[in-house]
Amino acid sequence: MIYGLLRRALFHLDAERAHEWTAGQIEHIQQVPLLLRAIERWCRPPASAQRTLLGLTFPSPIGIAGGFDKNATMIPFLAALGFGFIEVGTVTLRPQAGNPRPRLFRYPAEKALINRMGFNNDGADAVAERLRTRATAVPVFVNVGKNKDVALEGAVENYVECYRRVAMYADAAVLNLSSPNTPGLRELQRPEHLEALLLGVRSVKAGAVLIKIAPDLEEAQIDEIADVCARLAEGMICTNTTIDRLPGMTEAGGLSGKPLKEKSTRVLARVRARVGPRYPLIGVGGVFTPEDVREKIGAGADLVQLYTSFIYEGPGIASRLARGCSELAQPEFRPSP
Repeated sequence: MIYGLLRRALFHLDAERAHEWTAGQIEHIQQVPLLLRAIERWCRPPASAQRTLLGLTFPSPIGIAGGFDKNATMIPFLAALGFGFIEVGTVTLRPQAGNPRPRLFRYPAEKALINRMGFNNDGADAVAERLRTRATAVPVFVNVGKNKDVALEGAVENYVECYRRVAMYADAAVLNLSSPNTPGLRELQRPEHLEALLLGVRSVKAGAVLIKIAPDLEEAQIDEIADVCARLAEGMICTNTTIDRLPGMTEAGGLSGKPLKEKSTRVLARVRARVGPRYPLIGVGGVFTPEDVREKIGAGADLVQLYTSFIYEGPGIASRLARGCSELAQPEFRPSP
């Protein structure tokens, strides 16, 4: 109820301004240790929700997806809310402002967002310093992308250098090749580009590397990508936002939220069938309820992420979903590698 009132006020603001105001309040809360500890006690996931994957221990299978905390400024608060892992970014080698505003749009009736942010972030060096000094035990992933002004021919070098600067301070890295908001980026999912990128990253490897793929792929493309990832990456995230639209949605960008759930889950299931039972997969897209979590896990996910539902349902969603799915044992047919 309290968040319902706050959300009504926030939804009177432009979506990005509301996010910036919220981020500012979070940073203030993080300066009050007693308050942060109280939130942590209230939101702590049950012990039965714990998972292991990639050699890491996750307090719950529910993570916050990349895009919410672009600059690694909100990690303590997100951990206190009960998220089992936190993905920061997307981070690029050099700071960039992103696309012109407005670039984030709500569709409350559909419980959806459209964004065309364009990888706005403080750059690899600033984010690396924040990751280096983080004090939370909750696993943190860093999402890496390329600068907008870097051509496809220079993408590997740009990714590798960004990865080199930030990955050593995170528990895993996610290579974002699937945002629809950086021109040409999705071309990097083609097998020849993907293999070159992963080989480049492996030359400076600092830990587990996961690939985040688009939902707008043909089955043959999914199979080709999965085959390369199974050889050269430690896991995959299924999926990013979609370029699909519902009637009345006219803004350019990537669509997330409830309308994405079915499509992203189909891709997840296709990848699981291709890579087999032991390969680490994370499901994301349209997760709002414990039933949605069960659906992702049933389709092949080891862990699950959310973003849009955090905006619509409020800060209690991580602990609520963790409690709602805590009876789901880590599947024996998908043991940690």
